Amino acid sequence: MWAWRATGRARRWLLPWALALGLLLNAAYPMYRHYDFSHSLDTRSYLRLASGRFDSVNVTRRYRLLVPLAAGALARPLASLPAPASQPRPAGEWPLRLAFYLFNCGLLGAAGACFYRSARLAGASAGAAAGALAAVLSSRWAGYAAGLPLTDSLYLLVFGLGYYATRRGRGAGWAVVVALLVGPLAKESFVFLLPWLAWFGRRALGWRGQAAALALGVAALVAVHVWVDKTAGTAPGASVTNALAHIENLTYSLQKSFSPKGLAELFSIFGLFWLPVLMALARPAGRRALAPVLGWPEAGLLAVVAVHMLLSGDLGRMGYLLAPAFTAALALSIGWVRGVVAGTGRPSWER
Repeated sequence: MWAWRATGRARRWLLPWALALGLLLNAAYPMYRHYDFSHSLDTRSYLRLASGRFDSVNVTRRYRLLVPLAAGALARPLASLPAPASQPRPAGEWPLRLAFYLFNCGLLGAAGACFYRSARLAGASAGAAAGALAAVLSSRWAGYAAGLPLTDSLYLLVFGLGYYATRRGRGAGWAVVVALLVGPLAKESFVFLLPWLAWFGRRALGWRGQAAALALGVAALVAVHVWVDKTAGTAPGASVTNALAHIENLTYSLQKSFSPKGLAELFSIFGLFWLPVLMALARPAGRRALAPVLGWPEAGLLAVVAVHMLLSGDLGRMGYLLAPAFTAALALSIGWVRGVVAGTGRPSWER
């Protein structure tokens, strides 16, 4: 009985992960293969981190070590393989870039499995959830996060785990634990997600358990800061000063948000896949179909993402952090639209 349950649980996670991984490996390959790294400070910084060089990396990115170090470890066996023919990359660098591509596709695929499971828990059918997942992973920001030497994939996984835990409740304590352990090391702005996760994740894991997991995550973060600062010869307070400097982005981000360019960037996060959701929101029956994802957890997550967007100034890239909730909303919208087209006035999964 236990083995049967374990097999079923693995299947529920492995199948959406395999779907997401297959989509990402194809969609992100052109980004990995042809991206011009000469104008991207972020990617060059993470390549340096993966090589163990901390002193030449901006303090904003210097402590996000999990993905770069994992990619660096994966690059070592890859370096023994023959170099690809007509390789446009600098000599000796292709194993690192390939390692980032493979590792980020795997991580973002895991995040996609969380998106899919959350949509199913919201009431979407398997087909609608899979279609919504494919749509969300078709975003240019998914290809960007999966194909380049970046750490966005890990942070998206943290958001995916957190949203899954809020939907699942009891039985998803492990997701909260992983998010709290990894979140502080994934990105400094995790501090803005933390109150949301503590409140809406309490059904999955009580506050005592959350406090214990967070203590371990913060301890790991402190250890990383001490090690990196000592290795790079950086003043301990430099990261705090750098974090406060991001407040200067608020005015720029607000002005950009209401400009034609900013609105186009916001629309391009999910592109035309906004339309089914907007159609559902415009109709009373559609709003009833979307009711499971129109609650306080989603409103709170939207506020957290908005803070990330305002502080970073990168509206599209940070806006993609809404992907877990948007996948569920899109899946429910697809079900409602199918019901309307079929003439029932109800989502197909309610018939």
